[in-house]
Amino acid sequence: MRVLIAEDDLSLGTGLVDLLGRDGFECVLVGDGRAAEAAFRDDPFPIVVLDIVMPGQDGLTLCRTLRAIAPQTQIMLLSARGETFDKARGLQLGADDYVAKPFDPSELRARLSAMARRARAVPSADARFKMGDVWIDPAALIAIRDGEEISLTQRELCLLRLLYTHAGQAVSRNQLFDHCWGRDYFPNSRALDQYISTLRGKIEWDPKQPCLIETVHGVGYRHPVSPAR
Repeated sequence: MRVLIAEDDLSLGTGLVDLLGRDGFECVLVGDGRAAEAAFRDDPFPIVVLDIVMPGQDGLTLCRTLRAIAPQTQIMLLSARGETFDKARGLQLGADDYVAKPFDPSELRARLSAMARRARAVPSADARFKMGDVWIDPAALIAIRDGEEISLTQRELCLLRLLYTHAGQAVSRNQLFDHCWGRDYFPNSRALDQYISTLRGKIEWDPKQPCLIETVHGVGYRHPVSPAR
C-alpha cells in the first residue's frame, strides 16, 4: 500500500521509508508541506504521515486540506512536541492517529498496519456496508434493519459513510462539515447536531443511549468498532 511521508528531517524520513518498507509499504518521501500537497493532489495516497512542524505548510493545516480532498485517506501526525493541545487540534482537523517523537518503531509499524486495514475496508461508492445490525445501501438511499427499510437523505448517507470508514476513531465536527456540507459552511451552526439527532432516531434502537453514533465530547462523533446493541 502506498504511503506519503512528509518529514523535513531527511534522516528520520529515510529511516521511516526503510522501516515501513519492511512491511511492504511503498513510501514516497517529501521534505515540506507544499510538496506533500502537490504529490497528494497529483495522485491521492491511502495513507499519509505528516510531521507537524515543517517548511512550506505545517502539518496541521495540511491535514485539514488533505482531509477535505480525500475523506477516506488515513492520516497520521508526527510531532516532537507532546502537548495535549497538539493531539486535540490534530483530531479536530481530521487526523486519524498521532505519534509523538521519539517513537517506538514497533508501535509505529503496528499503528500503520491498523491504518492500512482501515484503508482497505473503505467501501466503493455503491457498496453496501454494515453498522451494528443495520445495513446501509447507498444506491437505494436506505438503511435496513430486520428487513425494514429506512429512507436516508444524501447528507445522512454522507455522515454515515464517513463515520463508518473511520470506525473506532473520533471524527471531528470540522471534518464532518467539510466533507458533508463543504469547507465554506459556517462550523458554529447546530445543523450537524440536528442531523445526528435525526439519524439516531432512524437507526438507533434507543436514540437516548446511542450505540452506533457516539458523541465524543469536545471533538465530534464516532462509530465504535464493535457497537453494542
